[in-house]
Amino acid sequence: MNSAALSISNLRYRYPGVQSPAWTIALDTLSLARGEQMLLTAASGRGKSTLLHLIAGLIDPQEGSVSIDGQGIHGLHGPARDRFRGRHVGMIFQTFHLLHGFSAVENVMAAMMISSIPAGEHRERALGLLSRLGIDRPLAKPEELSVGQQQRVAVARALACNPVLVLADEPTASLDPENAAVAIELIKSACHERSAALLCVSHDPAMAERFERRERLGVVGNNAEAATAVRKASTL
Repeated sequence: MNSAALSISNLRYRYPGVQSPAWTIALDTLSLARGEQMLLTAASGRGKSTLLHLIAGLIDPQEGSVSIDGQGIHGLHGPARDRFRGRHVGMIFQTFHLLHGFSAVENVMAAMMISSIPAGEHRERALGLLSRLGIDRPLAKPEELSVGQQQRVAVARALACNPVLVLADEPTASLDPENAAVAIELIKSACHERSAALLCVSHDPAMAERFERRERLGVVGNNAEAATAVRKASTL
């Protein structure tokens, strides 16, 4: 039986130095099956990005566990955690974080450097992903591409290693409404094709109609105490 793409249990996090007894993140349970897509909403500064960083293992919680494809990510340390993240988690950021000075195809190839994909296949794989996502200038540098094209490169990079889970942090915030609608459908369809679970966080109300499963941070897990803790927590 396949493990869930994402499983969270009793997750608790408080920013270092915060004196409040309330947790910044208090999440009892959250699970995503392989291929499942979910929108997680909350107001700006309510910990959405922090939660994604916890899930990706970029920061450690004070309590609780996060498992990706059956592996507790916080049980891994140093290079082992980095390798696991690179091979199992794709990340799409609001500001893309593309490598300037490198071409679009090189940006996608960079994501495969710590993967198990043979090095000889990296370029062909990257070119195929970019073509599928509508990038017909794979040798162009990010600064030579439109904002919408840059996001497509970011999506290709996130999917390059066939991740089990894709995390999207306000992925349409830099786009106008028309391009935002196109972009989120692109992300959803690309994840669907590869059976990758998608967890998208956003405070954009227009996103709600595009996801069948919608949750609100502070309510997931149906824990009123946790919800209160999140509402009272310090903001980012």
